Amino acid sequence: MREEQIEKLRGVVRDCVSKHLYSSAIFFADKVAAFTNDPADIYMQAQALFLGRHYRRAYHLLNASKIVLRDLRFRYLAAKCLEELKEWDQCLLMVGDAKVDEHGDVYDTKDCNVMYLDKDSEDREINISAATCFLRGRAYEALENRALARQWYKAAIKADPLCYEALECLIENHMLTCEEETRLLSSLQLGPEDGWLSSFYSCLIKKYEKKSIVEAKFREVEKESCNSNPSSPSIKHTLKNDTDLLACKAEYFNQCGEYQKCFELTSDLLEKDPFHLKCTLVHIAAAMELGNSNELYLMASNLVKDYPQKALSWFAVGCYYYCIKKYDQSRRYFSKATSLDGTFAPAWIGFGNAYAAQEEGDQAMSAYRTAARLFPGCHLPTLYIGMEYMRTHSYKLAEQFFMQAKAICPSDPLVYNELGVFAYNMKEYDKSVLWFEKTLKHIPSLSQLWEPTIVNLAHAYRKLKIYHEAISYYEKALTLSPRSLSTYAGLAYTYHLQDEFTAAITYYHKALWLKPDDQFCTEMLSLALVDEGRRGIDPKIEFR
Repeated sequence: MREEQIEKLRGVVRDCVSKHLYSSAIFFADKVAAFTNDPADIYMQAQALFLGRHYRRAYHLLNASKIVLRDLRFRYLAAKCLEELKEWDQCLLMVGDAKVDEHGDVYDTKDCNVMYLDKDSEDREINISAATCFLRGRAYEALENRALARQWYKAAIKADPLCYEALECLIENHMLTCEEETRLLSSLQLGPEDGWLSSFYSCLIKKYEKKSIVEAKFREVEKESCNSNPSSPSIKHTLKNDTDLLACKAEYFNQCGEYQKCFELTSDLLEKDPFHLKCTLVHIAAAMELGNSNELYLMASNLVKDYPQKALSWFAVGCYYYCIKKYDQSRRYFSKATSLDGTFAPAWIGFGNAYAAQEEGDQAMSAYRTAARLFPGCHLPTLYIGMEYMRTHSYKLAEQFFMQAKAICPSDPLVYNELGVFAYNMKEYDKSVLWFEKTLKHIPSLSQLWEPTIVNLAHAYRKLKIYHEAISYYEKALTLSPRSLSTYAGLAYTYHLQDEFTAAITYYHKALWLKPDDQFCTEMLSLALVDEGRRGIDPKIEFR
């Protein structure tokens, strides 16, 4: 057969692959390899077998080739076959031996004599070393060696910043703390033309900085533009409506407690792209916080129909049952989600929360401890363990876990809030004030979600007898939640302690209007009326 005919057959194979006709591609690739016995054609045949899901046959073909030990392409494809076959130990042996340190720097590589025979295409592909590092990470994660998996994922993204899968695994599986994520991004060697990518990556990691800083990051990515039509230089396309960027924004709104804003954004995004799973997860979280059980039911039904093998689908079902307070069913579906994907952090946390909702502390702690072990970069399991200890009045243990959570994520206001509650329960009111004030400093956007923190801060000031500060914070809390019994009661009691009986009576009445049978307010109102009757009405005191 002439060379022109061989080249034509190669073109047929490539065309079959592009049209997903894999049986045809395998048939013709087999004939080309038989005619030429050329390594490139053998590799093409193995690729066709891999794409046709004939993993065992592709692996046998590659392994039988003597060049597999010298060409990284052959070795990498053979390892990918073993990955699909779930033979993880063999997969690690195939990619070769190497060591990596905590920072993701590879050393002591024993494959220095291995060549990469297709040098011409290397510049337009993801670095083969990065792909190999990522595959090692996948293998170690499957073997439950998450420490080594984390190091190899870091090595992959450092070897080639375009290896997004590695960064995604580190972020989605909560393998790094806030500081470690920031350090990793700053260590990436991106060219000047890739400034937009650096900005985009900074939007993907944990976002606990001040609101102005986070919004500046989003604006920086949004302003990146490209003129894809030279004939119309005025028409420029930007990333402003990019689905991944909008999902990051929604995640930030959810984190800030702006659940309605988050829900509206995810609803719009899911109309355009109904199968964007990252956005779907944020949408479920926002619907949970808003108590929107109808939306959760709809989402869960669609996900179970479209993705019955994904943990997210059964997590959504668990969230629906949690929302309608059927915690037994909720636990069942959270458990199913963890069995489908043991690295799905929301399911483990939901599992623990479902037990905690029924005050089944031991089971809740077991779920939280599992989550803390699996996701060292996520501070929430550690924080929830501390909350459980505080619920059972084990205050010293609670403090230890709160401090651990603070070390993992030193910028989450919820951690400082819990430390403030701990100090208040220990009657350390000075410390309590400091922690609550730190909470308010770390809140990106003050909303009704944080009203209890302001009320607690007012309580702490009242305990310290700094009444003017206490009144100021009670009034601030009322602007966020005008129908709060505890705020009116606290404000009334603070005025009562200052012998401002008229104001105290006014606020006791407001509290009792919200809950007429409140024992504390009823008793204190009677005392305030008696005290005012004894002293008489002071004309200097204005009615409020």
